[in-house]
Amino acid sequence: MGAFHAGPNDGVEGDGTLVLLGPNEPGFWAHVTAAPEFADGMPDPLDRWSARVTDGIARDLGGRPLYPFGNPVRPFISWALASGHAWSSPVGLLVHDTAGLLVSYRGAILLPKRLALPDTGMSPCDSCAKKPCLNACPPRALTKDGYRLPACHAYLETTPGQDCMDAGCRVRLACPISQSYRRDPAQSAYHMRQFH
Repeated sequence: MGAFHAGPNDGVEGDGTLVLLGPNEPGFWAHVTAAPEFADGMPDPLDRWSARVTDGIARDLGGRPLYPFGNPVRPFISWALASGHAWSSPVGLLVHDTAGLLVSYRGAILLPKRLALPDTGMSPCDSCAKKPCLNACPPRALTKDGYRLPACHAYLETTPGQDCMDAGCRVRLACPISQSYRRDPAQSAYHMRQFH
């Protein structure tokens, strides 16, 4: 989902290339929900799957795994912005050049070498004329003026709010890049349940 040359000022110990990991769509949700973590009845199956997979990749590549959950808290938003593949959107959420507002980071690996990195692009929001994310939230909880968390949660408790619970946040889904990412609605519903 992006990478950058990291150092001690980036919240990691040591220098190297920090590689951000996230879902590859379509097909991620069917793959991950078939994993043993989703069948054992234990809490946090997605985080446990992410840790297992990230640990394995890091071990194979000689890197150090890092997670967006647990302790210590890692600055994944700063890392995403440093990667040159994610930016702040007009509504303040991260927008990714491939995943749009559906961007999700499941882990990162700090590799000990400074790898050559591809060129980065511009925010997709710069060329998005209509900016549908600005007007997609039914209760106007997420707009250019900020995020009113209580209004969002209150709306999710209503009958119309069940559409967001079942299909995902309308703001995230309104992004043209998100629409081409083809995330399984069941994955969005899972994240909405975890959030709410």
